Amino acid sequence: MASQLGSMLTKLGNLSTSDHASVVSINLFVALLCGCIVIGHLLEENRWVNESITALLIGVCTGVVILLTSGGRSSHLLVFSEDLFFIYLLPPIIFNAGFQVKKKQFFRNFITIMLFGAIGTLISCSIITSGVMQFFSKLGIGSFDMGDYLAIGAIFSATDSVCTLQVLNQDETPLLYSLVFGEGVVNDAASVVLFNAIQSFDLTHINLRIAFQFIGNFFYLFFASTMLGVVTGLLSAYIIKTLYFGRPSGSIDWTGICCFPWFLLTQMTILMHSTDREVALMILMAYLSYILAELFYLSGILTVFFCGIVMSHYTWHNVTESSRITTKHAFATLSFVAEIFIFLYVGMDALDIEKWRFVSSTPGTSAAVSSMLLGLVLVGRAAFVFPLSFLSNLVKKNPTEKISLRQQVIIWWAGLMRGAVSVALAYKQFTRSGHTQLRTNAIMITSTITVVLFSTVVFGLMTQPLIRFMLPHSKHTTSMVFSDSATPKSFAVPLLDSTHDSDADMGHGFPRPSSLRMLLATPSRSVHHYWRKFDDAIMRPMFGGRGFVPFVPGSPTERSASPLP
Repeated sequence: MASQLGSMLTKLGNLSTSDHASVVSINLFVALLCGCIVIGHLLEENRWVNESITALLIGVCTGVVILLTSGGRSSHLLVFSEDLFFIYLLPPIIFNAGFQVKKKQFFRNFITIMLFGAIGTLISCSIITSGVMQFFSKLGIGSFDMGDYLAIGAIFSATDSVCTLQVLNQDETPLLYSLVFGEGVVNDAASVVLFNAIQSFDLTHINLRIAFQFIGNFFYLFFASTMLGVVTGLLSAYIIKTLYFGRPSGSIDWTGICCFPWFLLTQMTILMHSTDREVALMILMAYLSYILAELFYLSGILTVFFCGIVMSHYTWHNVTESSRITTKHAFATLSFVAEIFIFLYVGMDALDIEKWRFVSSTPGTSAAVSSMLLGLVLVGRAAFVFPLSFLSNLVKKNPTEKISLRQQVIIWWAGLMRGAVSVALAYKQFTRSGHTQLRTNAIMITSTITVVLFSTVVFGLMTQPLIRFMLPHSKHTTSMVFSDSATPKSFAVPLLDSTHDSDADMGHGFPRPSSLRMLLATPSRSVHHYWRKFDDAIMRPMFGGRGFVPFVPGSPTERSASPLP
């Protein structure tokens, strides 16, 4: 009995020690997050070093300190889990990208963005896959099957749209910003869709039939994920518009107006309570779209991105003014913290001794694999940016809308950075619960981290000098673009904006196409015109939106809509 009691006390003591160690690790990690935010703020005016690079460098330095203090046993505070990344960290980043996107500019350049993001991803994946099949056999790093080769192609085809936001300036280069960022979001979604399609097929004995099934499954996942996001966003708009939480229950008792302070306090309490429900419902519906996509084996990235676009177009206009302010900042804050968390961990995991121990005997092989992958990333991106830009220019009638060669070079360079999506997919393919015991898998993990660090730091630092060299008069050009009435607004207005589209910005200022020739000459404006008619006639009366929200007596919406004296 005494021995059993002693054993139980020992186990409780070990559990208590383990819990305390976890608390210490979480405290240190949160303190590092705060440090990243403070240092990033101090470097805000420096366009050379952005917050992604800052978090990576702080993570590497922290990893060195932990590695030294632990006697070489570990370099990170938390064990990486692909579930943590895909289920908790990635959704707020992608949703906020869709929620804050300048919708008109995104869809005005939609064809080019989809060419780069979807078709370009397939081209890049094909080239990287062909390259690794050729070179890996010569390097003798181990045996990979066809599924592994295709997975490597999908992993290194995923660009880092987060770092792109911080490297490019939307005021100096609005067209480049819109194209590179829009392509980056679609590219991330396409890479994950492609990766999931690879996982669901037996590609050991590939033939023409399996190839067509694979491509068909890719486009099915792409379309189904998009539609699920749209449906979920519309459902949230319909629920909030129907219930309209900001409307006081029942009629207002105006006889109590004499007790004005009590009357005002009651109405404010109703509105505050409605804000809580509105914000909670918007957040939960956004997250529900991602989880539903994962439940049905679709792409959660694409689903939550288009859910964000739909919710910003309909749902956001159905809530009270206080809820609009709260949701905008809440989504941006969650996205910001998740981004810093990811880059901080990637920096610490770069020195994980467990993985480097497997490649320490052959450092030359690991360096050769990393260099080869970097070269394939360069070639794979060039293989679709320049040809697809040429095709895009063919259908543009206005010379000012065409992408110049200098702009194509910048688009190619700015999309070379690889980030957290590549790391997460590599962990999902080559590790089990964040650990690996195979030399070939360890080489792939360390090579992925090396490519991410090198591309983010080196390519990220060189992007701004390259823009100044290739487009020396970018600021002057931007001011000229804004003042030129003949220039299309897709070049004048950046993709992201702190405010949502105004009525004039949503296409009411465009003339109605009067002939087939005009329809062919300006297809984007013509399609946008007919979409606006459909939106105003059917969608907005049903799902709400700007101009279709019922006024509440005394509400912020009514006060903001009232004419000034």
